[in-house]
Amino acid sequence: MIKTLFIILLCAILSACQPVDIQQVDIAAPAQKRSVLKVGTLYGPQIYLNSELGETGFDFEMAQRFADYLSLPLEMIPYTDRKALFKALKDNDIDIIAAGIAKTPNRSQQFKLGPTLYKVNQVLVYKEGTPEPKDIGTLSGEITVMANSSSVNTLTQLQKDYPELMWNQVSDKDNEELFALIAKGELNYTISDSNSLLINQRFLPELRAGMILEEKVEVVWLLPPKESDRLMSQLLAFWHKEKRAGTLEHLNEKYFGHVKRFDYVDTRAFIRAIDNILPEYRGMFEEYAGELDWRKLAAASYQESHWNPTARSPTGVRGMMMLTRPTATYVGVDNRLDAEQSIRGGAFYLKDMLDRLPESIADSQRVWFALAAYNIGLGHVEDARRLTESMGMDPSAWRDVKKVLPLLQQSKYYKQTRYGYARGSEAVHYVDSIRRYYDTLVWVDNQTKQMEMIEENDSIEVIAEEAPINTNVSAQQP
Repeated sequence: MIKTLFIILLCAILSACQPVDIQQVDIAAPAQKRSVLKVGTLYGPQIYLNSELGETGFDFEMAQRFADYLSLPLEMIPYTDRKALFKALKDNDIDIIAAGIAKTPNRSQQFKLGPTLYKVNQVLVYKEGTPEPKDIGTLSGEITVMANSSSVNTLTQLQKDYPELMWNQVSDKDNEELFALIAKGELNYTISDSNSLLINQRFLPELRAGMILEEKVEVVWLLPPKESDRLMSQLLAFWHKEKRAGTLEHLNEKYFGHVKRFDYVDTRAFIRAIDNILPEYRGMFEEYAGELDWRKLAAASYQESHWNPTARSPTGVRGMMMLTRPTATYVGVDNRLDAEQSIRGGAFYLKDMLDRLPESIADSQRVWFALAAYNIGLGHVEDARRLTESMGMDPSAWRDVKKVLPLLQQSKYYKQTRYGYARGSEAVHYVDSIRRYYDTLVWVDNQTKQMEMIEENDSIEVIAEEAPINTNVSAQQP
């Protein structure tokens, strides 16, 4: 009896920490035994991707942590459309949906909703160069959205105030495909959450955010409507633990923190440079990157010089990796304007920064600290880390240190440090830009590989169609 009361009190406390739309938990319900945690998802840069880099995405990382919490192996099951995904959950083919799904009244009625992961705005998306939409009731073209998406709920609510509002629903295209059609001018408008738009603007800079149609929409996980009480109580306990540990804040910064600055001209120029300039130097980046992903080295080089071997700054740094004279000497570069020497020297210096960082910094974040050190010096980064710790934050978490780095420009703070003033806000912008360039390079590589696979499959089909068929029945084996 005491044990039962304790469990009830624990669930009540956790539920009070974060309100969710669930029915009263029935503790007496039999526990569902699982040998694996099956998580249904959708493809998307911020949700779930599986590439040569492994599985990535906000929802994937949270799902992996939840599976570890339950001491179960994780099985991510991607679906191509929301209708099939929702049906799989209702049929108990999967345990949870983790797919950047927005909370809507309809979903609250159909499923149990987990705690809020983050919030987004629903925005109207249109193409750069076309008139900016000012009034949802007098749009100059049609709105096209995915069937079974939260956009349908947004439009349905708007239709109460704008009875003439109409839209098209498509079942055979995902969010990214609609974005691509907007960028090509083949569709007028679509609706997207603000995070997805910011992420895709790195690849499709023609996309523009119009009016906000709904603010602060909660993004949640979905659980089956029946027989998931125990799993819900476990999810609440897990969420509370990860919230206190700063995991949600860390993942928000990792996947969304660096995409908030968008520069249309710069993004267009970078995509052109990938086609026109990068091929000449790609082999050098691959050769000298070592264990580091060559695309991070290439992204850093573009941030430094826009891949210009003769680049020069007002402070006298030169070349592809913008090395100072002392740094060039330290890394064995005698000609800073030689592209290969500069890339080799820059790669050596960046790896040196990585090796000198404290072991307390996780491997997944070390490169961001190293890049900040590449920009303003390791001493200033260590100053920022000490300040971060003195403020009660984590000095080994980039999400916390990037908040403190700009304080190195204020006398109140830099007079407390060993190395004094530093352009900390520039270092934060520097790292964020490299992260955006890196994401774009990964996306372009994935698109190229997909096209190569399609072409290869087409070639195989053509060969199969053209191959002669042996019609000599008597010559065939019985």
